[in-house]
Amino acid sequence: MNSLGLFFVCPINQHKVPALKAITISIAQLLHTHMQMAKTLFSYFAIPLCLCLSSLHLVTSFPFASGQIDYNYNYNYYDRSCPRLGMIVKYGVWAAFKNDTRIAASLLRLHFHDCFVNGCDASILLDDTIDFRGEKNAFPNRNSARGYEVIESIKADVENACSSTVSCADILTLAARESVLLSGGPYYPLSFGRRDGLTASEKAANEQLPSPIEPLENITAKFTSKGLDMKDVAVLSGAHTIGFAQCFTFKRRLFDFKGSGKPDPTLESSALTNLQGMCPNKDASNSNLAPLDYASTYRFDNAYYVNLVNGTGLLESDQALMGDPRTAALVTVYSSNSYLFSADFASSMTKLSNLGILTGSNGQIRKKCGSVN
Repeated sequence: MNSLGLFFVCPINQHKVPALKAITISIAQLLHTHMQMAKTLFSYFAIPLCLCLSSLHLVTSFPFASGQIDYNYNYNYYDRSCPRLGMIVKYGVWAAFKNDTRIAASLLRLHFHDCFVNGCDASILLDDTIDFRGEKNAFPNRNSARGYEVIESIKADVENACSSTVSCADILTLAARESVLLSGGPYYPLSFGRRDGLTASEKAANEQLPSPIEPLENITAKFTSKGLDMKDVAVLSGAHTIGFAQCFTFKRRLFDFKGSGKPDPTLESSALTNLQGMCPNKDASNSNLAPLDYASTYRFDNAYYVNLVNGTGLLESDQALMGDPRTAALVTVYSSNSYLFSADFASSMTKLSNLGILTGSNGQIRKKCGSVN
């Protein structure tokens, strides 16, 4: 078998040696051309391929809520039971994005807020009941988290295609990846087979989700409690390369930083002036929106880190990454190396998507994402 992956079986006829030589020369030329193309393709795709391979974990064990390993949880879980799942989710996210370019960042944030509170179990999608107050109305999510109706619409389409088969947790996880890709971000591998939680907790969301005004050490502690680390803090904060924040989340940086009566001294002066114009010092401006990454608001890239190096990060928790030498070193590297950021973001998102998941007979497959069956 040759390098082209083809078998050649040629019975020799002594009277046709010239023809055989011609065939041999043609094959040699073809092989030479093939090798030259391979070299060119390798040089062109080497970095993107490495990004994919660096985060590819097709056979691994994950920290399931049950503490056990479920080997049925894998990347091709729905290949037979719901083969059109990927296309349904892709179209659903695209259709939503076409009408609302903010939705990509919103779905990514919804996924993060789900996984960070007791695992990726779609608990953030549950409406309040007489039995519990859920995560939707927790302070970090109230009048802030968006995209619930998009996931519910995609779920309805998935149910029509393959009833009672795909969990809301898997749909939200896949929708987050599609949002990253649609915005120009990296592909990252996902395993499937998550099941949906049966309850949700407003208290847990209030306690576990990081706040934009928390010290970096507190945020890092919350990450490490989930099995993540300081590098993941710096990397996943890079999701703020897309999306917006309401003025109340950073207004104290503009007028009265930590009770000083003055703006945050780490905020660059021209950025300060622009933000004060967007967010005047009055309550009526609290819900006004400002881009998390003014340089490329809807494009997933490394400009977020360039902003931090230049002192123009929007959130206090973002700019705080420059205040610790360990995270500052990562910020500096990512600001000048978009390929490395993409590779590390892919790896951290794969880790995030596997936090505290339910598999096997745990949880359920909800018919509608906003309520248990």
